[in-house]
Amino acid sequence: MTRPRRIVVDLASPHPAWRVPATAVSTIQAALGPGWEVVEVAVPTASDSPGTPEAVAAVCGAEIYLGHVVPAGVIEAGRDSLRWAHTVTAGVAPSLPHFRGTHIVLTNSAGVHAEPIADWVIAAIGYFARGLDRLREFQAAGRWAWAEFADFAVPVRELSELRLGVFGLGGIGSAIARRGVALRMSVAGVRRRPARGGPTGVRWVGGLADLPRLAAESDCLVIAAPHTAETRGAVSRAVLERLPHDAIVVNVSRGTLLDETALLAVLDASRVRGAALDVFAAEPLPAGHPFWRHPRVLVSPHVAAVTARFWERETGLIVENIRRYLAGSPLTNTVDLEAGY
Repeated sequence: MTRPRRIVVDLASPHPAWRVPATAVSTIQAALGPGWEVVEVAVPTASDSPGTPEAVAAVCGAEIYLGHVVPAGVIEAGRDSLRWAHTVTAGVAPSLPHFRGTHIVLTNSAGVHAEPIADWVIAAIGYFARGLDRLREFQAAGRWAWAEFADFAVPVRELSELRLGVFGLGGIGSAIARRGVALRMSVAGVRRRPARGGPTGVRWVGGLADLPRLAAESDCLVIAAPHTAETRGAVSRAVLERLPHDAIVVNVSRGTLLDETALLAVLDASRVRGAALDVFAAEPLPAGHPFWRHPRVLVSPHVAAVTARFWERETGLIVENIRRYLAGSPLTNTVDLEAGY
């Protein structure tokens, strides 16, 4: 009797937003067709673990692995059998060293998170541009601050008059840029391969060397690039100091791309209007960190991607790649191990 081919679904989670629903597993099983065994791992795998014993045992002899992350222990256990590993996250930097030297194809879920994150970015820009942060402050104090707004003591701007700069024009950055263009913002961007351009309506697209220029021309600078050796610390003090007065900084990428100490300095000097941060160099953000109580900072606990529609999009991506895998075609969202995304 022919032994069935095996796929491991390591997508348990204590949180409903990230816990794979039974309907998604059924859809994956149907896409695979007969001759496949679907093994679900019931114990959640922590992002900083080498893999649970259950996941490591299940992947031995398996051909495909689907996980929130792809732990080192899983890669090692499946080194001889795995052909494809998929992570439902966008960032893959911690896993990259373990894949080098293997024949395992790694795919990620970068585009899946684009729409909710782009929505979050526009909301965050509006939060500062329309003075909603100050409204909450006045409300907490029980103060009817009509004069502060009517006298322009609180600066307010229309979105259509803002220049939007997007650092990273991949799936997420492009979704942000499209929203900016639709809102009649003047949009420019920087990406690793500027020849690829950007969405229709983007004024110009440059390379990493053009980041200082992008900052100088941006009333809102959005960091949406992946973490790589080249992008680490790219939004430095020198870049932040090029921002126009009252600019807004938004980070939905990784905290490692932004010099947080330098950001605090320009915030304290009132050189920028505010910063909306969904990611940080240390997560969870440590107790007592200056960002927690800073009046010009919106702290978001890495939830910009949260949406009730996540599994709808994620399942669609997985099923499409299953079809490609079974047909022997290149997979969507294949990670370049050298580029880091």
